[in-house]
Amino acid sequence: MRFLKALIATVIILGLLAIGVYYVGTNLIADQVMDKVTTELESSGQLEAIKQEVKNDPELRALIEEGKNADPSKLPFQTKEGATRALIKKFDVSELNELQSQARNGMTAEQQQQLLNKLQSRLSEEEMLALKALAYKELCASDESACR
Repeated sequence: MRFLKALIATVIILGLLAIGVYYVGTNLIADQVMDKVTTELESSGQLEAIKQEVKNDPELRALIEEGKNADPSKLPFQTKEGATRALIKKFDVSELNELQSQARNGMTAEQQQQLLNKLQSRLSEEEMLALKALAYKELCASDESACR
């Protein structure tokens, strides 16, 4: 009986540790990925190129503007870090690295559509709206001319 209690306690403790490691691990990876991407975009000038592309593509601008009036209290995340965590849970790291590589090298309209389809197939409507709201906040709210 004593052995059984010790075994159950050990299993519970190991389960809690596993949950803690998973939570801390995904947060740590999300923070590292977000820091890397942000630094890369800002230092390479790609952020300005993205803003210019949004400004020149009415379909992309309309897609992002869908997040303009989203109620933040109903969204599953409101920060870049939260979005990164959500994406890490839905995509594996190799897929995210591949997407980052494609984005860095430039994407054709067909590749952009494939990316959008992949996002829509794996994310809920609320998560997609949260991404749009975040993109709007990052690209348009700070520079209204980027979305006109």
